[in-house]
Amino acid sequence: MTFQGWPEEAIEFYEGLEADNSKAYWLAHKHIYEECVVGPMAELLDELTSDHGNPRIFRPYRDVRFSRDKSPYKTEIGASLDNGYVRFSAQGLGVGSGMYMMSADQLDRYRQAVDADPSGQALEQVVARIRDRGIQVNGHGALKTAPRGYRPDHPRIELLRFKGLVAWREWPVQPWLATAAAKQYVVEVLAAAQPLNTW
Repeated sequence: MTFQGWPEEAIEFYEGLEADNSKAYWLAHKHIYEECVVGPMAELLDELTSDHGNPRIFRPYRDVRFSRDKSPYKTEIGASLDNGYVRFSAQGLGVGSGMYMMSADQLDRYRQAVDADPSGQALEQVVARIRDRGIQVNGHGALKTAPRGYRPDHPRIELLRFKGLVAWREWPVQPWLATAAAKQYVVEVLAAAQPLNTW
């Protein structure tokens, strides 16, 4: 099967799940989830694997052990590739690529590279080109002040404050989501983010 987008039933499934996040709703509509939500995601990932790496679809169940919100099901489907992430929900489509969270040693190396003029200036140019295409570039978290050891007026202080660096774009529900054209939106973000991953 080739990817043909997510049908309207997929949107309706998540709208219903948002209104009734219960086991009863889930079991009554699970066939729609499998056919209209997971099926298209699997087809999309299958077509992206050769260029973007190993795919993985995340489980639909929430980990509620340490959460006040005990609703059992996620109201979106998410999937990862070696160099990207795709999310679909009743709100539309989201695509991202980059390093969402850095370990302490990765963050230290990242900040040293941002601080150094040749590599830091190169990253500035990469980020500017991605943003010029209407794609956000930001971090999973950001410090409110300069990281220890870096001055607050550093020319790349925004990049230094990030704890991760991700290119991300979202689209609300539009007719093209139910067509094969949705793949091109995903591919364009992943391609635009490639220089960021290379850096």
